[in-house]
Formats: sequence, C-alpha cells, structure tokens
Amino acid sequence: MDRAPGLSVRLKLTLSYAGFLMLAGVLMLAAVWVVVLRYIPDGVLYHMHPSWQFILDRSDPLHGFTSVAAIVLVFLLVFGLVGGWLLASRMLAPLSRITDATRMAATGSLSHRIELEGRQDEFRELADAFDTALARLEAHVAEQQRFAANASHELRTPLAITQSLLDVARKDPNRDVDELVDRLHAVNARAIELSEALLVLSRADQRSFTRDQVDLSLVAEEAAETLLPFAEQRDVTIETSGDVAPTKGSRALLLQLTTNLVHNAIVHNLPEQGTVWVTTGVDAKRVELTVENTGQKLTSRSVSTLAAPFQRGTERIRTDHAGVGLGLAIVKSIAQAHDGTLALNPRAAGGLCVTVQLPAAPPHSGR
Repeated sequence: MDRAPGLSVRLKLTLSYAGFLMLAGVLMLAAVWVVVLRYIPDGVLYHMHPSWQFILDRSDPLHGFTSVAAIVLVFLLVFGLVGGWLLASRMLAPLSRITDATRMAATGSLSHRIELEGRQDEFRELADAFDTALARLEAHVAEQQRFAANASHELRTPLAITQSLLDVARKDPNRDVDELVDRLHAVNARAIELSEALLVLSRADQRSFTRDQVDLSLVAEEAAETLLPFAEQRDVTIETSGDVAPTKGSRALLLQLTTNLVHNAIVHNLPEQGTVWVTTGVDAKRVELTVENTGQKLTSRSVSTLAAPFQRGTERIRTDHAGVGLGLAIVKSIAQAHDGTLALNPRAAGGLCVTVQLPAAPPHSGR
C-alpha cells in the first residue's frame, strides 16, 4: 500500500512525552511564581485568599511553599499518569489491530487484512508487511490445496485403471495374460513416474538440499547427451552452446531441471526434423539457461498455464508420450528453490522458448 511519509512512532512518543514534561515544567514554574516571586517578596502572605491559609504558615514561608509544591507534585503525578496512559493507548492502538489480525490468522482465517489507514510509520509498515505476508500465505495454501486435490486425482487414475483391468481379467478367464501384463506394466510405470515427480517437487519446495558449486553449462551438456538417443528416435536434433555458467545449488536438482526442459522440448516438437537449442550465458549477477524448440505455434495465454501442476498443454501433446503434467511445474519449483526465475515465451516461428535465470557464483579457479 502506497502511503505518504509521516513521523515515526519513536518521534511521536518522544514529542508527546517532551510536551508533557514541558507542560509540567510550566505548571511548576507557575506555582513557584505564585508562591515565591509574588507573595514572599511582598511580605504579605496574609493577603492570600483565605482558602490557602490552612496550608501556608505566615510565620514560616518555606513551610508554606513546601506544602504548595507537594500539592502541585501530586497533581502532576496524577495528571502525567492519566495523560500518559491516554497517549500510549492512542499511539499503540494500531498494535492492537495487528494483534487481533494475528490471532485471527492463527485460527486459520487468512482472508482478513489489517488495512491500517494513515501516513507511513513503523506500525503501518508492520501492518502492510503483515497484510502482504497474509496474502502470500493465503495464495500458497490455496495452491497447495489445489495441488493436493490434483495429485490425489492423478494418483487415483492409475490405481483405478489397474483395478478395472484386474476385475475384467477375473471375470474373463480366457483373457490374454500377456496383454494384461503389458497394460498393467504401463499403468504401473506411469504411477511410479508420477510418484517420483511428486517427490522431486516436494524436495524442491522444501529446499532440503545442500548448495554446491555447479556449472550450468556442464549440466546442460550432460542432459543433452543423456537424451540424445531419445531425440534421435523422434527425429529431433539437439544443439548445445554457451559459456561457463557457475551457480550455487543442488547438482541433482539442476540436472533434473535441465533434463525436464530438454525432454519437454523433444516431446513437444515437430513430427519430423525438429530442433532443440540449449544455450547458457552469464553476466555479473545471473546465469541463464535457455531451451528453445521448434513446434506448433502457441499463444501467450496457453503458454502462461504450462508451468502449473498437471497442465499438459493438450494441443502440444504427442499421444505416445503424454507425461504426468509435472515437468514444467518441477522446473519452476527447482528454479524458485535456487532463488531463480522461470520465463516461458512462444516462438514466433512455432514452439517454445524457456529461460531459467539463477544467481551467479564465482567460477572455480581450475577452469
């Protein structure tokens, strides 16, 4: 929330208490002026109002001044306590709203917002930061709930298919056993692939990995070399190029990220004579991995949903390898776990351009 600049709470409290001290001093000086400067020099204490005669002793002016000073101090003490309490309550009222919002969030109500009005100060900065945290937490919880629902559905599908195949086989004793085994094997392989993808995704989200020095260009070369036979089967050419791209992170996860991108680029390519370009680059602060592929023309709207879990981009799928819909979701999670970003853009000539940027690290002296 944009706010106009204002005084800090510390300065407000300082000015408030200083103002009370100034007021107390003025009252004390007034008492001194009334008692000492006005009555004592004139020597006419007996001219005072009769209501003061029970306090001041005409024969002892010092005793009379002490009595008045004691009354003034008691008054100042009561006045300062009451005024300070009211001022503190007014100053700390925003903190009460923040506390109430915190308690509501602790009970699971994440939709509440403080929305503290007024100019910028420490309390309003805290309230705005808390509102931002609540918004992000609410979005994260909603995303996790959607992911759990989708994951449950995806995991249930192969189990349901297996159950159906077994029920049919039980009712038909003459059914071809080899065909049944082959289909069960395919369904089971897909379930294993999905489970492994979910485990990788969970590991990336939790950031439970050790950060080591990793050269992204070597990782890209390894991924391309590993997938080369698969690319040749699909008549796809892989071209790698680029500079040394040192970063900090998990080599296994970064290899998974790169492999997913290259594999995705091979699968969603032209039926014949397709191409995948894998390049790396580096500047002072960032390293960059770019994977481009030929293919059908895509719209910006369809591309924007591809990194969501279980979004397979049906218009790009070749029916012989649909996948589990977690490839780019895993890439996005791994990139974010390494404090990086993922960008997806359709190519004008058809296909997709995926760019991953990660924080750069100083290269090893050995290379």
